Amino acid sequence: MTTADKSRMDAERRRSTLSDTVESKSSIRDYRRKQVASTSSADVPVLRRAAMDYLARREHSAFELRQKLSCKYPEADPQEMDTVLERLREDKLQSDTRFTTAFIRYRKSRGFGYLHLKADLGSRGIAASLIDEYLWGDDDWLAIAEALVGKKLGDNEKIGFGSKQHRKILRFLESRGFSAMETRQVLRKKLLHSC
Repeated sequence: MTTADKSRMDAERRRSTLSDTVESKSSIRDYRRKQVASTSSADVPVLRRAAMDYLARREHSAFELRQKLSCKYPEADPQEMDTVLERLREDKLQSDTRFTTAFIRYRKSRGFGYLHLKADLGSRGIAASLIDEYLWGDDDWLAIAEALVGKKLGDNEKIGFGSKQHRKILRFLESRGFSAMETRQVLRKKLLHSC
């Protein structure tokens, strides 16, 4: 057998393996769809397992979990979903407080400000009292804004008031959720003083 024959046979084998793989993936996908569709509303363990799978990846708010479960199991009874979520809270597997602290810590490390975090947490179904408890007393916002401006401009660079660079940084800090007062305080240190 020549090398050309061997390479032809290898190519045919790869093609047949590829078609088998595509068929098996589609059959697995069909099986999963049937399994989800056949899930009756009485399958509380299935809902609990799915919720725990989501929570194993990262913290979720109760609102996020409810949304994900209702998308995955549209025929599930809402009362059973509430029961599952309540049981997860009782077992300390899901906590809006824990989600809030983890979310704030991560987003602050990424350079987001108070207003942005407050809006994000609100859209994730976190109570306003819980948001205010963990966001309000924090004094790190000015330091975070200064670090962002330092990255954008460099430590010693100065800009003119109203310049293109000044307006660009103003928009950037505003989009990151910093208040006008924090933005002014940070940029005051970076402005050129004209005499």
